[in-house]
Amino acid sequence: MSNITATLTNQKVEIFHRASHLNSHKKTKLPKPSHIPQLMRVPAESLVYESGFLGVVPKKLAGESHNHNHNYKDINYLNEILLSKVYDVAVETPLEYASKLSEKLDVHIWLKREDLQPGVFSFKLRGAYNMMAKLSREQLRKGVICCSAGNHAQGVALSAQKLGVDAVVAMPTTTPEIKLKTVERLGATVVLVGESYAEAQEYAKHRAKDEGRTFVPGFDHPDIIAGQGTVGMEIVRQLHAPLQGTVGMEIVRQLHAPLHAIFVPVGGGGLIAGIAAYVKSVCPEVKIIGVEPYDANSMALSLYHGQRIVLDKMGNFAEGVAIEEVGEETFRLCRELIDGVILVSHDAICASIKDMFDEKRSILEPAGALAIAGAKAYCKYYGLQGENVVAVTSGANMNFNKLGLVSQLADVGRQHEPEAVFSTIVPQNREKLEQFSGLVCDQLSIENEILCRFVIPDRPGVLMKLLNAFNGRWTMNLFHYQGQGESGGNVLMGLQVVSSEMDEFKALADTLGCDYAFETSNKALQLLLY
Repeated sequence: MSNITATLTNQKVEIFHRASHLNSHKKTKLPKPSHIPQLMRVPAESLVYESGFLGVVPKKLAGESHNHNHNYKDINYLNEILLSKVYDVAVETPLEYASKLSEKLDVHIWLKREDLQPGVFSFKLRGAYNMMAKLSREQLRKGVICCSAGNHAQGVALSAQKLGVDAVVAMPTTTPEIKLKTVERLGATVVLVGESYAEAQEYAKHRAKDEGRTFVPGFDHPDIIAGQGTVGMEIVRQLHAPLQGTVGMEIVRQLHAPLHAIFVPVGGGGLIAGIAAYVKSVCPEVKIIGVEPYDANSMALSLYHGQRIVLDKMGNFAEGVAIEEVGEETFRLCRELIDGVILVSHDAICASIKDMFDEKRSILEPAGALAIAGAKAYCKYYGLQGENVVAVTSGANMNFNKLGLVSQLADVGRQHEPEAVFSTIVPQNREKLEQFSGLVCDQLSIENEILCRFVIPDRPGVLMKLLNAFNGRWTMNLFHYQGQGESGGNVLMGLQVVSSEMDEFKALADTLGCDYAFETSNKALQLLLY
């Protein structure tokens, strides 16, 4: 591997590098892919380090340009942010002190409440309106189009309503219903297309060209970045004017310590690029730290490889940041300005959703709680005490049916140590029972049985397709399904497959289009099952 332009701040940390759903909406076929340069495809699991560790620290490479198709390097982002038009439609959201979390972690945690942005409950309104408000009358007359997993779509729809513009929104079929309904309620036309952001974007760009519409990107445009950068401007202003609003004198005294870091959720990179562009201009000592899920770490991997990459496979639990490929301009700014990326698990995200509920009686979406999870992990890992840190709570658009899964995982994520289940088989003999000291006896097994776990998308017919694929070919001894809302679900199957038929089984499994893994050697799982 060559041209790696990211370094680790702690060499003891191990890096593993291995070379809709709604019947009422018409699903649209994808256009044929356009000819674009191919980026390196990388699996998310190829970059793993301990949660809380600032794992990739970008090198500032002087004089090296990575603008490719855009010439944005000379843009004065500080000036663009100061002159932004976002306040025609957006409001300055509060910066609130998290007293319970602060006491628990022995640091001062502040929450930048972008989940309270009226109408859309997300920061995305800022960038969308800032770009659209600068369009010419002719461009506005022809209309706009965007692609989004939800929050950007709502921002574009509300901006279009404000400006009197016709808007079309291409959304992946996995988009949560709450976001889809909001977009429609705001007057935009919704088209469900593809299963990922990249597929929806391909469709939107083709339609923009065919109809003369202006494509409004979710993150990779200077006006979008500048609009999101107003979040950073507000944070700096609010922390330096703590007597405004209802902030008490006790909190004012806490601000005698300087601001240590701002934690920002990262999808395509627009929010963190904008915040970094402003904050590093006026307070260069403040750390700007990105937070990504382990299974959707496109920015961390791009920084690690020194170039933009495409995630080979991507988790969709935090769909608001489930972006396969970060933007060109956002990557350039992040490589120059941010201080690294924290990776967190689904459990930690859910625990942070619960923390927010306990703190403010508000329910964040997974992407919206990402920064809190990263801030908690970072403060624990580095043993911070008495420092001021800010976490941007970026959105609160989550389907109600996902709350059950969040509640389950939150209990695991709040454990001080990883949860473990111990099981043992002891003969019905008093002497043996008294001698029990953690010995595990061999369990009975079914001859030629394999355990295979499939991860399936939340789409009608997928589960039936999986069952039909193996039905009648091999004996099925076990079937367990765990739904995860719009993120899909996990299916655990036990099948009797002789060794001579394993190649056939794998070939059939490969045709299903689902991620799968063999769990036959998982001793803990077998102890629970038998």
